[in-house]
Amino acid sequence: MYGRDPVVHRITRDNREMALTAIRRVGTDYASIVRSPRYFPLWLGQLVSNFGDTLHYIALVVLVFELSGQGLAVAGLVATEIIPVLVLGPIAGVVIDRFDRKSVLIGADLFRAALVVTLIWPQGVWHAYVVAAGLSAGGVFFNPTTNAVIPVLTTPEQRLAANSVSWSTTQLVQIVGASIAGGVIAVVGTAPAFALNAGSFVFSAALIARLHIPAHAGQISDGKSGLRSYFSDALVGFAYARRNYLMSRLLLVQSIASLAVGATGAMLVVLSERHLHQPPEGFAWLIAAIGVGALIGPLIPNALTADYRNAGWLFIPYVIRGIGDILLAIITPFPIALAILFVYGLNTSTGMVVFNSTIQNVIPESMRGRAFTLLDVDWSVMQLLSLAIGGVIVQAFGIELVYGLGGSLLVLAGLLGLRLLKSFTFVPEQAAS
Repeated sequence: MYGRDPVVHRITRDNREMALTAIRRVGTDYASIVRSPRYFPLWLGQLVSNFGDTLHYIALVVLVFELSGQGLAVAGLVATEIIPVLVLGPIAGVVIDRFDRKSVLIGADLFRAALVVTLIWPQGVWHAYVVAAGLSAGGVFFNPTTNAVIPVLTTPEQRLAANSVSWSTTQLVQIVGASIAGGVIAVVGTAPAFALNAGSFVFSAALIARLHIPAHAGQISDGKSGLRSYFSDALVGFAYARRNYLMSRLLLVQSIASLAVGATGAMLVVLSERHLHQPPEGFAWLIAAIGVGALIGPLIPNALTADYRNAGWLFIPYVIRGIGDILLAIITPFPIALAILFVYGLNTSTGMVVFNSTIQNVIPESMRGRAFTLLDVDWSVMQLLSLAIGGVIVQAFGIELVYGLGGSLLVLAGLLGLRLLKSFTFVPEQAAS
């Protein structure tokens, strides 16, 4: 019988203590940001609103299918939600940078509440499409504004924790909401879900009204008015992104990444059925694996580093996720697929919170609205292109090639990002020229 190796025991104990210390630090950082009176109203409002959104989305899909009886009508919701991003994105960025961002947030919430409440009395599939497009339009203004105001509500040291808390709690309420939505809608119908979502938007607006957002946040207008001035400011934003070292490279890498994942993300159900040979409940387990990974993912940069501002934290998640997609095209054992998608969720959420925190730190306040909306538009355009190409490939060659090509392209995007920004210093710009 061998005795316990004291060296191994010490290493194990030291690693355990380091892990506990990291967990305690993350817990302290999370608790500090949630308790912050400057950030708490925004976080709580979004927590409730995201729960309502989850119920709403499931109820909307059910409603459209009940009204139309066609799966194609449900698929049309995706295009309906993307088009407003493409049309309104450039102007929305100017609005976010020109006007009081607190008013933009409240206005977007109340606009969406008024739209959603009409679905309590649905008039047809067209009505659901109009509301879906309107909600997407409201999100075009609301989501980038949220990202733009976080820097004025937090310190640089709090920023990663703020984005991480927001992402993790969003994933949590989506998991909880999705788990109860089906049963609730089956018992009481879709109307209560829409009423609850409308109420959640009003609740969010009421909490945002309590926020103190400095008057200088946004409001770049120098007295210009008229539609031409909006297009002029939008062009200034495009010019800034083109000549700014970080933004120009992020847009290039993100374009490739969106082209890679647009089809694979939308066609996971096809992979589940045709490659993994799973019934519908198997697809649900795949989604759950991604959700659990996405819930935990933001803990990783918070626990492992005090300085996440480097190309590795931005782009290594692309490489790992791309390798995962390639493996999904090859393997068929279901437990391995679940493990890969869990890691997929980890990397997606880690990359997202680091990406948002980096933009918030580096891009000057007067450009943040246009920067975030431009990134959203870029992502949506390439996502549509990816869906079109992926649809052709899956019909002609099978879902395996879609995942193999998508994964390879995502690895390429990650390696390109590492190459282009490996020596970039992620420090705040003082002003946009």
